Amino acid sequence: MGYIIGIDLGTTNSLASVWLDGKCVLIPNAFGEFLTPSVVNVDNDGTIYVGKIAKERLILSPENTASVFKRNMGLKTQYKLGKHKFYAEELSALVLGKLKEDAERFLGEEVTEAVISVPAYFNDMGRSATKRAGAIAGLKVERIINEPSAAALACRYLNGDEDATMLIFDFGGGTLDVSLVDCFENVIEILAVSGDNHLGGHDFDCKLADYFMKRMNLSKQDISEAAYELILRQAEVCKKTLSEEKSAHIIVDSTEIKGDVEISRNELVELCDDLFDRFAVPVRRVLQDGNMSADQIDQIVLVGGSCKMEVVKQYLRYLFKGAEISVQDPDHMIALGVGTYVGIKERNEEIKDMLLTDICPFSLGTQVINDGDSMMGRTVMSFIIERNSVLPISKEQIYTNAVDGQTSMELGIYQGESLYPEGNMKLGEIVMPIPPLPQHQAKIFLRFTYDINGILEVVARSAHSSDEKRLVIVNEDLGLSQDEIDKQLKKYEKLKLNPAEEEENKFVIEWGQRLYAQCSGRVKEEIKYRLLYFDAVLKNNPPRIDNTRRHITVFFAYVEQLINQRTGLSDSTYLGGKWYTDEEEEDKYEKWLEDKDDV
Repeated sequence: MGYIIGIDLGTTNSLASVWLDGKCVLIPNAFGEFLTPSVVNVDNDGTIYVGKIAKERLILSPENTASVFKRNMGLKTQYKLGKHKFYAEELSALVLGKLKEDAERFLGEEVTEAVISVPAYFNDMGRSATKRAGAIAGLKVERIINEPSAAALACRYLNGDEDATMLIFDFGGGTLDVSLVDCFENVIEILAVSGDNHLGGHDFDCKLADYFMKRMNLSKQDISEAAYELILRQAEVCKKTLSEEKSAHIIVDSTEIKGDVEISRNELVELCDDLFDRFAVPVRRVLQDGNMSADQIDQIVLVGGSCKMEVVKQYLRYLFKGAEISVQDPDHMIALGVGTYVGIKERNEEIKDMLLTDICPFSLGTQVINDGDSMMGRTVMSFIIERNSVLPISKEQIYTNAVDGQTSMELGIYQGESLYPEGNMKLGEIVMPIPPLPQHQAKIFLRFTYDINGILEVVARSAHSSDEKRLVIVNEDLGLSQDEIDKQLKKYEKLKLNPAEEEENKFVIEWGQRLYAQCSGRVKEEIKYRLLYFDAVLKNNPPRIDNTRRHITVFFAYVEQLINQRTGLSDSTYLGGKWYTDEEEEDKYEKWLEDKDDV
């Protein structure tokens, strides 16, 4: 039997680990380094390069090189490298294969299995694509572990047995994950997760690159792909320098472009203001879902290479009102955690009693026909498993026929937080035959079972016969094409609204949708009722639109206030960089911490 390795498959860099001689050990690559760039290049003769060499070719041969493809895991987006086309999972398989090769050289034995980390907010398409990538690379992947869960496991293992409630802020090259974790005795309990799969250090690089081009009076249409990649590379260097210095330069010197643009930390903060605003969204959500406030957090742990940015650390200090920030080897924490989980999985004596609980990152349910007073006949969601439910979990609900004489029931399987099915991701469908009975008399029992490996089993059974249908959603192409997803999103956004009030009404609807996704229980139901009622007024009673909108706005503002009070965070919305203080002026900074409640 070969070794099991742990793999942190990252957007920017990937690395592997193994439980060896009673501890987690990072595995070096052929260069003696732990980090392998998640970059793939295809040479003109068909030779494939992965890692450091491929990254070097990113500038000289961008048309034959791919990076940051993790963001499209599970989607049908193709990357054309020379004469070849790849899906993101195929490119990831090449990275995994390289890590497997390095591990076998390091261990001197065959590697047959891996535990791979994924962003906590990866949907089932991304998780299944990750498993398929492992299979393509010749690795058996039984277990997928959330990246913040792995980071929490590493923190617990490295810091000893002290009980603590931690907030894991995992900010990597391409994704942001935030998790609320409770550590006690030998248990690591994940309480809530949230994140943004399209927010990472790469976005800061792009902002800096755009700033350089603006200062140089250039646009992407005016320059070659190779020139843009060079600017992006120098922007990354500038970003890293700004973690140590209060100003830095983006210097580009090539046959196509020559330029030197200076930027300060203050300018970086202003430039990336919208990115910082997005940080607060998942932080608020995990505190809300975990029923905790900021002052109840014992430790804020920063994970991921992008957390090295000083402006990121200072923003979080502001958000948490000066709380202590823990940064422990952010590049390696996830890999150390995955390797530690390998030790648990192998039942190694030193760690076999440690228990890691995980949760479902998205709500799961089916669509139903609304028959209430508002928007009768409108299709809405009925959630069976709510997000942040502890895994494994199994829940069942009863559904009845919507109209007299109905002979079948279509049970769509959806994942997401939207009130309306079209705003969520459809994973599959079961069509059940039912007897032609009066409305609400034909019954179907629908059970969802979701396990720790992200496998969803759906069972529908008739209350009137032995009919039963079963659907297991795992390791299949679960999702829509990117074009189909775009069409669904556009359809969701373009609700039929009264033209005279379109902008205001659309804002209220989107606001309510966001609050609906954030809340749970009775408040969630109240938001749902108001959204459906407002939808009905928009379609059927135009004279009441203004008055209804005012009442709903007051209620949504009240809910927003409750969320902010409950989470106990500083209100960072639309601050325009006012949270940032130049750290060179130490006295000023200390005074800011003392007066933080007045900011």
